[in-house]
Amino acid sequence: MKSKVMIVDDHKLFLEGLQYLLEAYKVNIVGKARNGREAITKARILMPDIILMDIMMPDMDGIDALKIIKAEMPDIKVIMLTTSDDHEDIFEAIKLGASGYLVKNTDGKELINKIKQVEDGEIPLSPVLAAKILSEFNKKQDNTEKGTIRDDANTENEKLNSRQLELLALIASGKTYKKVGEILGLSERTVKYHMGRIVDILHLDNKAQVIAYAVESGMVSTNISNKNT
Repeated sequence: MKSKVMIVDDHKLFLEGLQYLLEAYKVNIVGKARNGREAITKARILMPDIILMDIMMPDMDGIDALKIIKAEMPDIKVIMLTTSDDHEDIFEAIKLGASGYLVKNTDGKELINKIKQVEDGEIPLSPVLAAKILSEFNKKQDNTEKGTIRDDANTENEKLNSRQLELLALIASGKTYKKVGEILGLSERTVKYHMGRIVDILHLDNKAQVIAYAVESGMVSTNISNKNT
């Protein structure tokens, strides 16, 4: 893995264990931090490509740190670490630009796979969680905002061509860019380009919201397992 990775967690034992695990898989760990404030300081100096950051930390939590990191260093990809995929702050993190999340009991092989997905510009987000995130996102909007977002998205959906709709449905069902490319006869680079265009056309903030929208609009079923097959 070519990316420089920084890990952030307030539990020393977990932090050290995660470091040893990642290094066993040849991940380049460039730094560690124990809270959000320290993460921001070290990110400015080390400029990692990816940050694995706990949501709940003392002094400054992961959400507040994410806001500052994405504002100052938007190219850094941040993966939030959480104890449960039902955590209420996950939706907030995705809205703020997090590249995904990892549950702390994830096994080593899956952990590396998810990090590689983020490294390749993908969003490791299951369709089930995507639906939860969009549902929570809508709850947090007042009725006027929510109506505007939904109406705009439905209108813009008509502007997606058939290939983009097919590509979006495959990605939202949990397939990687590489697998989608194999199915559609496209290169990974072309798939990434189309995803960027879809984000722009739907006027959403990031790829995670696009996936959530695809689930909510019925392009894919929420009972599809997020397996990279």
